[in-house]
Order: sequence, then C-alpha cells, then structure tokens
Amino acid sequence: MPELLFHGAAGEVTGSMHMVQVDGRWLALDCGLFQGHRREAEEKNRRWPMPAQQIDAVVLSHAHTDHAGRLPKLVRDGFDGPIYCTPATRDLCAYMLPDSAHIQEEDAHYTNKKRARKGEPPIEPLYGTEDAVRCLKLMRTIPNNQPFNPLPGVTCSFNEAGHILGSAGVLVKFAKTGKLGDALYFSGDVGRFNQPIIHDPASFPQADTVILESTYGGKQHADGETALKQLFDVIDRTIRRGGKVVVPAFSVGRTQAIVYYMQEWFDAGRIPCIPVYVDSPLAIHATHVFRAHPELYDHQARNLQKRTGEFLRNQCVEYIHDVADSKALNDRREPCVIISASGMCEAGRIRHHIKNNISNPNNTLLLPGYQGEGTLGRRLADGATEIRIFEEDRKVRAEVVQLSGFSAHADESELLRLMDPLRGRTKHVHLVHGEADAQTKLLAALTQKSFKASIAKPGERVAL
Repeated sequence: MPELLFHGAAGEVTGSMHMVQVDGRWLALDCGLFQGHRREAEEKNRRWPMPAQQIDAVVLSHAHTDHAGRLPKLVRDGFDGPIYCTPATRDLCAYMLPDSAHIQEEDAHYTNKKRARKGEPPIEPLYGTEDAVRCLKLMRTIPNNQPFNPLPGVTCSFNEAGHILGSAGVLVKFAKTGKLGDALYFSGDVGRFNQPIIHDPASFPQADTVILESTYGGKQHADGETALKQLFDVIDRTIRRGGKVVVPAFSVGRTQAIVYYMQEWFDAGRIPCIPVYVDSPLAIHATHVFRAHPELYDHQARNLQKRTGEFLRNQCVEYIHDVADSKALNDRREPCVIISASGMCEAGRIRHHIKNNISNPNNTLLLPGYQGEGTLGRRLADGATEIRIFEEDRKVRAEVVQLSGFSAHADESELLRLMDPLRGRTKHVHLVHGEADAQTKLLAALTQKSFKASIAKPGERVAL
C-alpha cells in the first residue's frame, strides 16, 4: 500500500519535502531549504527523512529556494536518481542553485573566519557549486499535462500552479492490478488569479488525497486594483519627498511583476520615467529565463509586449551586474527604485541597501509579500524601531510598508475556489506550508465545506 511521509513544510512554511513510498521505493515531492532562525535552520537542512541514497526520484514543483534549495545537498549526500520538473523550472534552477551554493560557501567562509579567531574547528558549507552542477545534470524536463513514470507503478503529471514561471502542482496516480487507481495531488505553491505575466492556476484535478499549501489561510488579499493603487501611492509619495524606494523582492516572479507594473505606468504616462535599478544577479538571470519562455505569458503580458517591444527592459530600467555599481547606488541622492534580493532580507545585496537607507525618513522600505518568522523582513514588517545588520545597529526611520496584495500565493478564498469542485470526492486534505494560525483557520474553512482535513506534522505517516 502506498504511504505518505511528511518531512518539510509540515507545521511550518519552508523546507518543502513530502515523501511517497511505493513498494519499498521512495519518491520525494520537492526538496526545499529550511529558512528562518539560523542555527535551527542549519540543523534541519542537514537532516533527511531517510538516507539520501534510499530516495529513488524527486518531482519538483517549482524553483523557489524553499522548494528546490536542498537538491544539491541531496546529491552531495549520495542521491543520484532523476529529478523531474517543468522546462522553465529547470532553466531557473540552472541559475538559482549555483547562486544558492555560492551563498552557502560564502556564509561558511565568513563563519569560519570567526571560528578560527576563537580557536574553533571550521564548518563545511551545506553544499558547493560542484554539487549544484551535478544536480542540474540529473534534471529531466516534462511539460504540463504530460504523464511520466518516476517509479514503477507510479504515473505523475504537472498541472499549472500559476505561482511563478514554470510552477506546477503534481498529480500522482498509483497502479492497481495493472490499472491506475487512487490519486494524490500535491498543490505545490498555488498562485493567484489575474497575476501579471503568467497564466492563472489551473483547476485542481480529481484526487483522493490532497496536500494543500496554506500560507495565507484565514486571509484575504487586497484586490488587484487596490494593491496596484497602494503600490503606486507608495512610489509616488516617496518620489515627491525626494527619497528612494527599496524593495526586497524574490528574484523570480516578484521582481519581474514590479518591473512589469512600472513599465505599464511609464507607458501610460502616469509617473515620470525615474530610474529603476534591478540589483540582483539572480534576478537578472531569472529575467533572461522569462524572456526565453513567452509561451508561458498570459494575454495581457503579450499585449504589453506588442505595445512596448520589451516590457522587462526599457530606458528607465537598469540591471546592475557589478558589485561596484551596486555600491554606487548608496551615493545616489535622486529619487529612484531599487529592487534587490532576497525577498525576506536574509541574504544578498538587499541587506546592504537596507543598512544604507533604513535610517533616512525620506526613504521607503517596501515589502511586497510574505515575510517568514525569524527573518529580518518579518522584524521590520512587525514594526522594529532598530535593527542589527552586518554587526552594526541601525535606527529604523524610513517608512516601512508591507503590501499583501502582491503575494504570489493564493489567499483563502482562492484556495477554497480551487478546492470546491473536489467536495464529496476527495477523502482527505493535508495542510502544509503554513504557520499555525493560518493552518488552523484554513482547516476550519475546509471543515465547514465538509472536507475531512488535518494539519500535517513532521514525521507523520499516512497510508494512501
């Protein structure tokens, strides 16, 4: 009998990894990096639900670090099976995984310098660039809605998730006496309807068991027009007072969406063509992948492309490659928008921009999405008046604004809209990828709609 084992993103948001066992073989759904409190995350990132060599295959929902970021570690620890994903996900991983490896190596180097001064032994990075390259060689690309067999007796297919470019839910069907029987559906991260550039999430397929993300359980996003007005107002008032708008944005999805909206405003003459700096090498590479997959654009993006020629690059947008050019942004006094990674302010160039701009009351720190527990972004969103960054204390005098309307995750009403056609057919819904309050509220909403549901726990086993 097939069995489900929850490992990561069970009772928390990051570290997505759910294990399916069929006839003694193990299939991993995602292999994400745990993020948050550093010491706790470090310990979790070095543990597996079973030895890496015993995992036979991985099916990857999308390229975000909390879903794909531990794949090189899995390879480093002995995994050598196939990794299945969509073509755009593989193209994004080709940049994101080596970038993550570089961060792991840099963090270990920095930590080891401090440990050496204390006479402590060095630590090993979680993984390195060579591990990321080996991982990419194991990836096999499958388009949406095309069946494939990751294990004997198991047939999978990808279903458009509408979260980021290439994101997908995963339908898993199990063979019974030569025929396909019960099915499991893993939602991955579910996107929003009417999100810019990419397609809306597709209808959920019929399945006996659903593993459902719950990031925004109990919450309702602002509608698209309201969110856009909030974004416009934030940028407009910051420009008027002569300040900079600093935007910590995920390199994939959020960065391109903000550039897209600003291009619409420039095109319509709503705001002057102020400089917009995309200061993230990874975001620049991700934008190249967006350009390489116009088949994944929705009709609004295709129309803007026709009008402007290139909605992700224009005379107002500059992509910053060199560190020296990144540092030079600190000396700018004119109004501008700086978009940089990481989205939760935990690594990368954004931390330098926050350090240099957070104490100026003319500036705005714009947080355009979810900020995980324990992250710098979360402390700022919760109203911190002082932060410590790069071993220095900084007063928070800049305006700090968080906009939930730009989340790439579905809110509760959108999740229920997708689940509604499965009422009376799905036997059980397991909630993952959410904080306790969000999961409790979504659980109540599903129960009210007559779904049998529960909150997944790490190490929990379920017979399918």
